[in-house]
Amino acid sequence: MILSDKRILEEIEKGNIIIEPFKRECLGTNSYDVHLGKYLANYRSRVLDARVHNEIDSFEIPKEGFILQPGVLYLGVTLEYTETHKHVPFLEGKSSTGRLGIDIHATAGKGDVGFCNTWTLEISCAQPVRIYAGMPIGQLIYFAVEGDIETMYNSKGNAKYNNPTTRPVESMMWKNNF
Repeated sequence: MILSDKRILEEIEKGNIIIEPFKRECLGTNSYDVHLGKYLANYRSRVLDARVHNEIDSFEIPKEGFILQPGVLYLGVTLEYTETHKHVPFLEGKSSTGRLGIDIHATAGKGDVGFCNTWTLEISCAQPVRIYAGMPIGQLIYFAVEGDIETMYNSKGNAKYNNPTTRPVESMMWKNNF
């Protein structure tokens, strides 16, 4: 089940969902709009290797905006810091973002119960498009969980994306054994 607007507010009141900053006008019927933070990043190498630490260079989006180019993977970050202690959060693009040809994630739309951080976005575009820090970029949808949680994400010793940040975070695939 997806939480309704009233239920999201109830869960915020209980401390089960935290969104900072929270703006009531960003609450939809069954979602919460999130915004693009001020930092983007690119990988230093055009050829990425899943077994090595692929380093990134981050930069601040200028006031006049930044033009995304097709064929380039950009890592972005949400302005909002979120915590989810009893629900499964999903981050999806807004239709307005999609209609500009912007994808905000390649595959990582689902969060885990216990995720406490900003969201790194895997941004790509269909044609050149100018974006701005603070623009609406996606929406969080919360699903009820069936059953008890054995290990929350923020308490997992091997969680790779647990360090709070306001900047995009590169892939940590290289930390896996394969």
